[in-house]
Amino acid sequence: MEIKPYGESALIIQFENEVSLKIHQQVKSWYKHLLSINIKGVLSIIPAYTSITILFDSKHQQFSSLKELLVSLDIPTIHHSKSKIVEIPVCYDEQLGIDINEVRQRLGLSIEEIIQHHTSTTYTVYMLGFSPGFMYLGGLAPQLFIPRKNVPRLKIPAGAVGLADQQTGIYPQATPGGWQIIGQTPISIFSVNKSPLIQMGDQVKFKPIDLSTYQQLKSE
Repeated sequence: MEIKPYGESALIIQFENEVSLKIHQQVKSWYKHLLSINIKGVLSIIPAYTSITILFDSKHQQFSSLKELLVSLDIPTIHHSKSKIVEIPVCYDEQLGIDINEVRQRLGLSIEEIIQHHTSTTYTVYMLGFSPGFMYLGGLAPQLFIPRKNVPRLKIPAGAVGLADQQTGIYPQATPGGWQIIGQTPISIFSVNKSPLIQMGDQVKFKPIDLSTYQQLKSE
């Protein structure tokens, strides 16, 4: 672990540069503990795949004193087994999975194989970012590794489920994006007026549904 300045009023705690459950557990343990101790002058704590960024008010906190405090902390380990599992229905119909045929051709898989690989895994929410509630999910089957689109779309619909490199994720709002869209979920992933459905460290399992079920759930 290394603690480095990140501009004039921020620092970054950098763990090993490896996307893995081991490093995720370190990030999660540190993040949960830092939230619980309410450090004076700290404005925001932002976890990522292999790091945590801390923003602070330079009138009440300085890099050197904050680093000294962080180094002295005894961080309890949060075990992966305590994470909750959230099941999310996804419709992979071609009307909604607007890139599923391109993914099929590029990966040499049938649509049924894409669905089977995508739904057979229990994913870990490594981090949230890009837009409120956007989940970066680790654990994607290697058969589904595929690069982002060369030219991002100007608008991806809310609920779209996509692939990008070694990740999968869900667009919680309609936003621009370059992930390969293979389906959509009818449920709302994020709302400013509700408690978050999913948080960093949770686990996600996708459940395939047909188009009529999607439309029914969407209307509800």
